[in-house]
Amino acid sequence: MDAERISIAKICLDAAYDGRLSFPETVEKLIAAGFEGYAVDFRRNSRTCYLPDGDSIVLDMPPSSGRVAPAFDANKVEVLIRWAQANPADYGYAAFCEKVKATGCAGYMVSFTGRRVVYFGRTAEIHVEHFPARNES
Repeated sequence: MDAERISIAKICLDAAYDGRLSFPETVEKLIAAGFEGYAVDFRRNSRTCYLPDGDSIVLDMPPSSGRVAPAFDANKVEVLIRWAQANPADYGYAAFCEKVKATGCAGYMVSFTGRRVVYFGRTAEIHVEHFPARNES
């Protein structure tokens, strides 16, 4: 993978943590760089960004306290997604990650082409979140 794409993937991860970029802004930048999606693995504390040709980059996420709870609670995951989408003053990506792990979320996959995010638990339970409809004029 070329250095520019690696840099963009790293910038997007860092900017999610420090609040410079929202989820939609991150998606926009990664799509513009040619990525088709990414996966977050809370058990390995990593994010993998994928190109359509099969190339990928694995990035370490900042150190994190808390562990993935044994039981997956899809309803609580959905509540946390709504919290993130509302983007209140107390929202932050690091806090979202900690809270969603406590609901049993072991990770999630983001598909730009599929316009969805699949959150999954340790025993493969899932919650599918579709991207909001686009405003196309």
